[in-house]
Amino acid sequence: MAPFLRKRLAFLSFWDKIWQRVSRRTAPPGPGAPTPPPQAQRPSPPQSPESLSAPRAQLFHALYDFTARREEELSVSRGDRLYALKEEGDYIFARRLSGPPSTGLVPINYVAKATRETRSDRPWYFCEINRTQAQQLLLSPANAPGAFLIRPSESSLGDYSLSVRAQAEVCHYRISTAPGGSLYLQEGRLFPSLEALLTYYKAHWKLIQNPLLQPCVPQRPPALDEWERPRSEFVLGKKLGEGCFGQVWEGLWQGSVPVAVKIIKSVNMKMADLSKEIEALKTLRHERLIRLYAVCSHGEPVYIVTELMRKGNLQFYLASPEGQALSLPLLLSFACQVAEGMGYLEEQRVVHRDLAARNVLVGDDLTCKVADFGLARLLKDDIYSPSSGFKIPVKWTAPEAANYRIFTQKSDVWSFGILLYEVFTYGQGPYEGMSNQETLQQISRGYRLPCPAACPVEVYTLMLRCWKDSPEERPTFAMLWEKLGTMHRCLHLSLL
Repeated sequence: MAPFLRKRLAFLSFWDKIWQRVSRRTAPPGPGAPTPPPQAQRPSPPQSPESLSAPRAQLFHALYDFTARREEELSVSRGDRLYALKEEGDYIFARRLSGPPSTGLVPINYVAKATRETRSDRPWYFCEINRTQAQQLLLSPANAPGAFLIRPSESSLGDYSLSVRAQAEVCHYRISTAPGGSLYLQEGRLFPSLEALLTYYKAHWKLIQNPLLQPCVPQRPPALDEWERPRSEFVLGKKLGEGCFGQVWEGLWQGSVPVAVKIIKSVNMKMADLSKEIEALKTLRHERLIRLYAVCSHGEPVYIVTELMRKGNLQFYLASPEGQALSLPLLLSFACQVAEGMGYLEEQRVVHRDLAARNVLVGDDLTCKVADFGLARLLKDDIYSPSSGFKIPVKWTAPEAANYRIFTQKSDVWSFGILLYEVFTYGQGPYEGMSNQETLQQISRGYRLPCPAACPVEVYTLMLRCWKDSPEERPTFAMLWEKLGTMHRCLHLSLL
């Protein structure tokens, strides 16, 4: 009787309370019965990747399509099942379980942890959203009237909600679960699955007065910027310096890569413009410019992470005992390298605004690289204004920039002349003994810095050309690089 009733009335749930299932047990052998020989163990059949015993938290499914942009990334389609081997900041390193097997990095905001719900690969099923989010999604420009989705019910555990866009509003319908596990939207119409229910109401949409035309298009999250990294990947070590922009620290990236980390001071910086400036920095690549590695711009403080130049800035290095022993050819080499880097910025129509020996970095092999290009424009007006007590670097700044805030590539050329003076005085500051106000007054009267003792006459002639009153009369960086390169080669040949 029990098997017959169970089979015919399977939708009733109380049979197990009436007839307990009896597990089959083999009676133990009686006294003196021979012990049966052990059966040979068959090897277990190989398991598919999906049946591997992995922690549930490590199983994911793709919420959106993602196309790999780099070799180490993994392209996935919405609904793909993934096994996360490890999490790496904003990514998971995963093996794809559905489709062609492959591994790679997938942005973590493109996936969700898999649950026992088997419908997550259906384009109309959204397991991660609530009623308000469903409305916002269906009313977005990507979706037209007739777009629909099914989501778990918020108010009734185990039930579902059907949300449908009807012109400028969204209608929600409760999908309830019957005692036997069937589903229904209207009393008397039972369906074995959500698929069957949708198939019926697509054909008989007038029963709910809203057609079900196409599954809701998911809102794709913003693509991750490959430059953007979490702060947790960087460990700060020794403080290297501090300036108008913030502090500079020596650090390690992911425990192994030496880097320099500039921590931006939000109190002095136009933070609203910083992201735009960082985008510009990413496009500037030249061997004479400091190399950008990464940024941490979400929240504060903002990190700008660059390559580490171990000998520090040029002004500090020239003033050190090692710098004081440098020969004239090496000084000319420094000048040439800076002119080359500034020539590239000139081609890109980028104005530095704060060119000085302190913003040129020196590597172990005595290579020089220009740093902090473009950041000066982000300083707040009250910091970078003559009216606030000349807090701008007046002694490096062209008169038209200091007096009238006219910054151009030609004002950078003036600053380069001051940098040449720093190089050939081994790090000595310009206009020593003068205040900023006195410096501007003397320059307006025609005063120019004298020729340093170690400076060739030809180089001093270039300095004076950089300090012409009229910006149009000053040379270009391309010409300065050519002239200094010629001097360097001639001096090198004369010493052979």
